[in-house]
Order: sequence, then C-alpha cells, then structure tokens
Amino acid sequence: MEVLLIALLAGIGFVVAYYTYGRWLGQKIFRLSADRVCPSLELCDDRDYVPTDRAVVFGHHFTSIAGTGPIVGPAIAILWGWLPALLWIVFGSIFIGAVHDFGALVVSLRNNGQTVGDIAGRVLNRRVRLLFLFILFLALTIILAIFCLVIAAVFRQFPAAIFPCLVQVPIAVAIGVWLRRRGVRLLLPSLLALAVMYVSVIFGDRGVLHTINMTLAAWPMWLWVVVLLGYAFVASVLPVWMLLQPRDFINSLQLITSLGLIAVGLIGAAAFGGAAVDGERVPLGMAAPMVQWTPEGAPLIFPFLFITIACGAISGFHCLVSSGTSSKQLRTESDARFVGYGSMLTEGFMATLVLLSCGAGLGLGIALADGGILVGEEAWRDRYASWAAAGGLGTMVAAFVDGSANFLAAIGVPLAIGVAIMGVMVASFAATTLDSACRIQRYVVHELAVALRPETGPVRRWPVFSWMQSRYTATAIAVTAAAFLAYLPPPGSSWSLATAGQGGLILWPLFGATNQLLAGLAFLVVAFYLWRRNLPIWFLLLPALFMLIMPFWAMTWQVFVGSPEHPSWVASGNWVLVLIGTATLFLELWMVVEAWKLFPRVRGIRELVPVPVR
Repeated sequence: MEVLLIALLAGIGFVVAYYTYGRWLGQKIFRLSADRVCPSLELCDDRDYVPTDRAVVFGHHFTSIAGTGPIVGPAIAILWGWLPALLWIVFGSIFIGAVHDFGALVVSLRNNGQTVGDIAGRVLNRRVRLLFLFILFLALTIILAIFCLVIAAVFRQFPAAIFPCLVQVPIAVAIGVWLRRRGVRLLLPSLLALAVMYVSVIFGDRGVLHTINMTLAAWPMWLWVVVLLGYAFVASVLPVWMLLQPRDFINSLQLITSLGLIAVGLIGAAAFGGAAVDGERVPLGMAAPMVQWTPEGAPLIFPFLFITIACGAISGFHCLVSSGTSSKQLRTESDARFVGYGSMLTEGFMATLVLLSCGAGLGLGIALADGGILVGEEAWRDRYASWAAAGGLGTMVAAFVDGSANFLAAIGVPLAIGVAIMGVMVASFAATTLDSACRIQRYVVHELAVALRPETGPVRRWPVFSWMQSRYTATAIAVTAAAFLAYLPPPGSSWSLATAGQGGLILWPLFGATNQLLAGLAFLVVAFYLWRRNLPIWFLLLPALFMLIMPFWAMTWQVFVGSPEHPSWVASGNWVLVLIGTATLFLELWMVVEAWKLFPRVRGIRELVPVPVR
C-alpha cells in the first residue's frame, strides 16, 4: 500500500495546490481578467493567432511541454533513490515549475503573444533580448535534432507503436477540418478519435501492418531525420487549427487516458498484486531504494538531480511553449491558470507515475533472455546496476514501459497490448514536442531577424533580415540548422550513412543545464515585469536563484571539474563543448549582471507597450 499511498498523496497535493497557490497567483499577483483582450482576438490571423477553446489549448500545451522529459528524467534520477526524486517532482512542480509556466504565459499574453526572449528586450534591455534569443535558438536546434533521434529510437525499440502514431496525423487533419467547417462541439469528434486511436493500438501490429511496422523500424536514422523534419516543416507552416491543435488535443486525450490506466493498474496491483508468476501473484512494493547518495558511476546528486529531472519538475523549454504557441491561442485571460499552472501539475503527476512504474512496477516481474523472470529488488537491480547501465535512452524508456505495462497486466490487460499502449504514449509525446518546437523556432528566427535589423542608416535597405521574417524562410532556417547538426557524425565516430542522423548527440550534453538555465532567465523576465508594476516578487526570488545557480553549477562541473567516471570536457579534450559551455556560462553571468544593474532603477516604471502588428 506504500506505493499507492505515494500516488494518492501526490495527486491530492497537486489538486490542493491548483485551488490554493495557483488561485492566489492568478487573482492576487497576475490579476487575471476575462475583460482583457487576448492576442488571439486582437491579432487573429487564422494561422498562428487563433482564439481556441481552453480544453484544446490545454491539450496542445500539455503534450508539447511533456515530451519524453518526464519519462526519461525520473527513470534516470531514481538511481539516487525514489524519495529525493519524488520530493523534487512534487515541490518543484508546485512552487517552481508551474509558477514559471504560468508566469511566462501571462506575460506573453500581455505582450502580443511574443516569446520571453523578445519580451526581455523591453522589461530588461536590448542586449539581454539578443542574448536570450541566441540561447533560445541554440536550445531549440538541439531539441529538434535530438528528438528526431529519440522518435526513431522509440520506433526501433517498439515497432508496434509506429502505425498508431502515423495514423494520428490524418485523424487530426480530419478532426481539424470538421471542427472548422461544421462548428460542432468537441465531445463527439473527441470520442471518435480516441476510439480509433485505441483500436489502432490494439490491432495496429497484425498481419500486413506488422510487416509495415517492421519495415519502417528498420529505416536508417538519416531517413527518419528527413521524414520527421519534413513533417515538422509542414506542421509549422500550416494553420494551428488544421494539424497542431487537433493532433495535440486528441493526443492529450489518449495520453491522459493512458495515465488513467496506469493509475487504475496501480490500484489493482496494490489490492491484488501483479500478474501471476509461477502461479502466484507478486505483491506490490517499492523495489528501488529510498535514498542512494552515491550510486555507482553517478555524478553528484547536487546539482545533477535538478538537471536530470527537468520536465517533471521545471523545464526552461516550457516558457517557450507558454510564450510561443499557447499565448497565441487562449481566447480569454482567465483560462491562463488552467493551461499554464494546471498543465504543469498534470505533468508532475505523470512524472510521479513514471517514478512509481520504474521503482515498483519493475518489481512485479521482468523477463530475461533465457526465459527466466526476476521480481522485486532483483528485477530493479537488473536495470539499475550502475549509472552507465541505467543511462541509455532505450534502457530508461524500457524501464518505464515495462513497469507501467506490469501495472496494466495486474488488471488483466495482456502484456503485449500494455507495452504497445505505453510505447505509443512515449512516441506520441516526443512527436508533439517536435512539431511545437519547430513552430516556436520559427517565431524565434522571426524575432531575431527583427532584433538584428538596423534601425537607421543605408544598411537598413539590406533585405536579408526582412527575408528571414517569412514563415517559410524562418521555418526553413530552423529545419536546416537542425538537419545540419543531426547529420554531423556523433562523438567519436566518422561520418557514414550508418551514423548520419545522430549528430544531435554532439551538443546533447549541453542541453540539460542550458534548458534549466532558460528557466532561470525566464524567471528574471517575469520578475522584472512584476517589479515594474509594483507587484510582489518575493515568491519568485528563491525559485529564480535556484534555477540560476543549479545549472551554472552543473555546467561548470561538466566543463572544468568532472570525475573519474565523468571526465570534464576540458580533460577529455572536447573543445566544442568547452567553447559553447563556457560561452553559455559567460552569457548567463552577463545577463545576471545586466539585471542586477537595472533592478533598482526600474521599480514602478513600466516598459513601452508593444504595438500590435497584424
């Protein structure tokens, strides 16, 4: 019952936080008003700015911010023990992550739906705006390159997930067009789409579909990169109502029902035990240790726990979704708490279920290659013998899929179907993040072009920056940059068709700290927005400091310190990472100094109001 109690208390905590702390933020701090006109109405263009029902925006926002982060992060961090990971997920989500997402969404709503990088130019200064936008461009390029690799790896590991994921695209387009032209309510299309998707999961790997899945799973990485970036390009330039919104919404229904199945399975396993092994039910219990300060080969728990678990507690990428796409779709400002604060708490509960799947679900039994079955602590140790054994993407995804499928098996769902449902869940999360990230990168390229364009002098007539503002050109730049990175050879390898598509691994070690750094910088933007209006910022100070110090500490350790198991980038001679990592540390310090100098001079002085541009 210990495992069930953890899930129950975490769920209650998230609900209480939404109706107390979240409501206080909305009413007393951000002072949300249904009377204030949102960018989706003021700048409506039926492409990017589209007033939308809050349930659809929630679906888009939740699936975009989640990705594989709340799966892989907790699945790795449990190596330090389930208790430290759980505490960071619950308290991080409530007091840091949800505040960050909510704040970025509100500030963007009041600034024409611009990204936090662009807004930084007004609430701080123009230098900060450029620095912030360059950091965003780098982070999103890494995301686009690496998520192509992640999706392809999941498809190879779980071929049964391929057809159900592919069929979501035509379903989404059909739903989008149906809703747009007929103006029908969401309920009937939602139920039909959900039914079709679950049918595709159950029957999507039989007969000829199995042959198709296996053929696609064998595609080389470079081909998947071409296909996925091509899809991301198309999804980015299409109107949001045609593909992005309906796909994310129906995905959110499927993913939330999958989380519901895990919760029901957890209850069943707690009451009756797992599926029978050798004729007996396996009792549910936590197989992972409560605390393990120095697991074999792992880096220091401080600061790396807070870098490893990002999306499940707080992630800088979320501020890009809040200020990049969601703020352009909300119909009324009063929906911001539901979307911004509520989505992060939902993701926190998801991360909690992932943690329990890896910490307790694996203990219900894992099959060995020789046909044997391990249960309890032996099963957990088989997957988590050391940091090196647990650190691979495939291992972590498999730990969650197998553990959660064991919960489903406890309530009678066949193991193969349970694995397929969870495999589709992982791949769908990754795919929705890919197309949202590409659209956000288009906005960042556009804002960079505006920021770099000279204001005076003869150079003003040079057309290159205006040319970059086209949605097709900006998306092409986003996709080309990601493709260039992806097609570089991975670390330690020479280029070949076999290695092409894995180049995102070059800069991936930078992403954890850089991503969390974005969160700290987004907190600065929100704090300055409130400070200029004489509104309280005390609740932001500790989260902001924490999210500036932890990634700085982690990246400094990675660049210059290291350990025998994890040599520093300087010691290993990885000068690309040394150069970019050092530059990132310098940019963070520069932005903090700029903020520190400006802070005492701008209290109560509002920034210039942006002029709506149609």
